[in-house]
Amino acid sequence: MVYHVQFPGLGLSFTINRVALSIGGFNIYWYGVIIAVGMLLALLYAFRNAPDFGIDSDRLVDVVAIGTVMAIVCARIYYVAMAPFQYHSLWEMVDIRLGGIAIYGAVIGAFVFGGLAAKWRKVPLLPLFDLVALGFLIGQGIGRWGNFVNQEAFGTNTTLPWGMYSEGTKAYLQSVQVTLPAGVTVDPSMPVHPTFLYESIWCLVGFVALALYVKHRKFHGQLFLLYAIWYGLGRGWIEGLRTDSLLIGGTGLRASQLVAYISALAAFCLLLAGMRRARGKTLQVTLAVRDIQKEAKAGNRFAPDTLPANASHAEFVAATDAMNARLAGLDLDAPDIEELEDPEPEPAGEAPAPAPDEIDQSAAEAEAAQPAEGEDAQQEGK
Repeated sequence: MVYHVQFPGLGLSFTINRVALSIGGFNIYWYGVIIAVGMLLALLYAFRNAPDFGIDSDRLVDVVAIGTVMAIVCARIYYVAMAPFQYHSLWEMVDIRLGGIAIYGAVIGAFVFGGLAAKWRKVPLLPLFDLVALGFLIGQGIGRWGNFVNQEAFGTNTTLPWGMYSEGTKAYLQSVQVTLPAGVTVDPSMPVHPTFLYESIWCLVGFVALALYVKHRKFHGQLFLLYAIWYGLGRGWIEGLRTDSLLIGGTGLRASQLVAYISALAAFCLLLAGMRRARGKTLQVTLAVRDIQKEAKAGNRFAPDTLPANASHAEFVAATDAMNARLAGLDLDAPDIEELEDPEPEPAGEAPAPAPDEIDQSAAEAEAAQPAEGEDAQQEGK
């Protein structure tokens, strides 16, 4: 499918082919390529900065793999559950090439199942959520351009200079799948809000702001809460402009808009509570231990080091490497000084038992003293 996209107010026009590459009759779409690029950049950021959050990169791989797969599954489930039309077969429900995934389903799936995987792989949960939140903003900011290629996720008519028009927007606005607020009408032949662009800019600005704030965070989980607030407020506003919103049953309520505002409000309340508890304290980050099995066996012989959250990335990397080298060099077969048994203390109030040599010496002295006492008695008799 080829679209001729125009921005009349800016004097710009583009010809866009949805298909990036065809191999043996199998099409690879730009939408998938762009989503993959966004995910890759998010992963690169997460793995590079994992030490700053006390997270081991090797164990993070398992968590990300599980979280990513379940994010896609939950994004599709969320969309199918809220879709304003009927699917005719199970295959249509699972075939995401036909379009239809919901970002909030992906967010919920990633955090829920990624959190369970973190528990399994012993990755600290709240620092993980902080790191992943930053990655989500990267992925969402870039991934939204897949909607541009597909000519979807746009809004109602606008006279703003960046209003967008294509045969794709016209065909959709003429379809029966359009969802509009009460009293709002659209003209399919007029430019529309490029809401994909609004959300992309919103997410990337949010990423820059949170990335600059990383070293100033006050408690674990704060960045995740700030993400929920930032994205929730932006998505709630942008969702109100869109013409393809998923509705909750027959209520007319936009599902993503409702979720956005509720999550933003809940996160704001938790943020206030967290800031109150963290007042006057410096956040300490426990460094990532690579060999968690040896750490468990070491017991009291080894304790992970910590660094303040505002330490530099180079300090985190150097301190983490040094700590893990110390753990690797720890000999668990050598006796622990604290485990050596001390001599048992003598019971209080009792005299120490005499040694055998002392008993022999006392007996000899007693025998030597007896004749002398006999002689004294004879002399007294005389």
